[in-house]
Amino acid sequence: MTSSSTFAWPTRGLSYGGDYNPEQWPREVWQDDVRLMREAGVNIVSLGIFAWAAMEPESGRYEWEWLDEIIALLAEHGVAVDLATPTAAPPQWLLAKHPEILPVDADLRQQWPGARLGWCPSSPVFREYALRIATALAERYGAHPAVRLWHVSNELGGGNGRCYCDVSAQAFRHWLEARYETTDRLNEAWGTPFWGHLYSSFEQVLPPRGSGGAYNPGLELDFQRFSSDELLAHYQAEKAAIEQYSDVPVTTNFMVNRGPDVVDYPRWAEHVAVVANDHYTIGADPFREEELAFAADRMRGVTREREPWLLMEHSTSGVVWQPRNRAKSPGEMARNSLTHVARGSDGALFFQWRASDAGAEQFHSGMVPHAGTDSKVWREVVELGAALRALEEIQGSRVEPARVAVLFEDEAAWAFSRGMKPSNHLTYADQPRLWHRAFWNRSVLVDVIPPWKELDGYDLVIVPNLYLVSDEHAARIAAVAERGGTVLVGYLSGIVDESNRVRLGGYPGAFRELLGASSDEFFPLLADETLVLDGGATVSMWSESVRSPEASVIARYGSGPLSGEPAITRRAIGDGAAWYVSTLLDEDGAALLTARLVEELSLEPAADVPTGVEAVRRQGEDASWLFLVNHTDDDVEVVSSGVELLTGAAVGPRVTVPSGLVRIVREVR
Repeated sequence: MTSSSTFAWPTRGLSYGGDYNPEQWPREVWQDDVRLMREAGVNIVSLGIFAWAAMEPESGRYEWEWLDEIIALLAEHGVAVDLATPTAAPPQWLLAKHPEILPVDADLRQQWPGARLGWCPSSPVFREYALRIATALAERYGAHPAVRLWHVSNELGGGNGRCYCDVSAQAFRHWLEARYETTDRLNEAWGTPFWGHLYSSFEQVLPPRGSGGAYNPGLELDFQRFSSDELLAHYQAEKAAIEQYSDVPVTTNFMVNRGPDVVDYPRWAEHVAVVANDHYTIGADPFREEELAFAADRMRGVTREREPWLLMEHSTSGVVWQPRNRAKSPGEMARNSLTHVARGSDGALFFQWRASDAGAEQFHSGMVPHAGTDSKVWREVVELGAALRALEEIQGSRVEPARVAVLFEDEAAWAFSRGMKPSNHLTYADQPRLWHRAFWNRSVLVDVIPPWKELDGYDLVIVPNLYLVSDEHAARIAAVAERGGTVLVGYLSGIVDESNRVRLGGYPGAFRELLGASSDEFFPLLADETLVLDGGATVSMWSESVRSPEASVIARYGSGPLSGEPAITRRAIGDGAAWYVSTLLDEDGAALLTARLVEELSLEPAADVPTGVEAVRRQGEDASWLFLVNHTDDDVEVVSSGVELLTGAAVGPRVTVPSGLVRIVREVR
């Protein structure tokens, strides 16, 4: 197995390129492609992702000549290859021969051929054919010097995240038997006497089929866990096939974004050599720059003990799968790319190199757009390539340690997002993003991590909507306050245990003792209902009847049925503190509380910048680099001295960051 600490990064300096699909274009285009790649500074491309039919046009008959030719051509022009197993795209001959491999939805409707990832993760038939092509590919190219990275499939789960077919149902039963051993333990974990759902045999268990059903929460959660594990098992099987013939590191591209995710990527991370992510901004999101930073901070939280991560895909401009697909404004592509780099990525890759003229994503932007090189996109692609070359020296450096952590857990998100709740209009990621955004607006760095990650390095740990938590993880969180740190717990945290059973004795069950406060009843607010706290903050969506026998009341409900009752509490624990926020604060309310925490804990930003300007620092053994990303309409001046890498100019004692642009200063120590 290749260790993340022993392999060389696939490119010299930062990686730049994207998905390349030469099989979709005539050969005369290939020469133009490599010439343009050299002009743009591309040094790596992902090859073969959707090319199974081109590699194996008939069962057992391989055609490698075209792939030999394009790999040689790329190598000749100094472009490394991230070679993919093509199993994201089963060929039509396989689907015709074995239609049973197609995924089945919860209403038992089989997916038709033509969609993404058209295969059931539990299918032994698909696994056989997938491993056959992966093995053949690795045997032929495993020692090829141009192949610097292996790429298993593509966005696993991004079309087949949940399959409800009979094969999957049987695999689910085997998974449950391995987890619980006996049906008595299963019944206890799920609380199956409710509605008389006791099982006497694992063969009686079915997936949560049927849309809109009110299923046992334990069943729902375990099916999510099982589905993630099945996809991981498939990744590991293809990875093992590759490693029979190659020592080159193996990865697959995650889809970590605003969450919850299709699979549990933090738990997958240990199985990939380079942790890679695909990220696309949402045009309708008014806080899309913060959401991008949130996703990047989640990636860094996954890789804190590892090498830097890699942005495997994002877009040069518009996409095609949103209701309205906005184009990126001038400079936005570079800001997006360099924000990922600032927050830990050692590169910026795109989907895709050349915009397709056919197929389902024919209007998805590419590095070479439909208009060709006489275009805004192409000019910005060339400029970004030059910028990344100018940043070669930062490759391998790390983002400076954060003092603030926001806890975000996929299992908690699955439990929160499925099943009937007191309010069924809450979205799991809203609270984590609210708190992340409050610190982002102040350029105070935040790691977004799961609760089983090490917490010792953080002065402030925010626990928003951590609906599901184990006793072990709750104790780790409490230990932060006991050692002198600060913990802020948001509503609907610690409500259920790891089996998705409600913790009894009052809410929030896992954190009552830590907080010195609890509630005995939820008071969800109606769609347009708001309340005002006595300090003036407006709250919505949620409220609780809180008692605080061991905590000070910081704010009370100033209106509504809970008027006069505690809304925000704080308990002093030696030199530490534990806060409880029992409602959904608006942006201003979260900003005010964040300002108090920043002052109490002396949380310093990377630089003194106005709202709308990001400041993040990366550190190496002998140097540090300050990234300044200006999302505002005004030029700003920031205190910093050194060499600005994108212009090569000496700066100091202040550097000007023009509107919409990025500046990166190698600082004078």
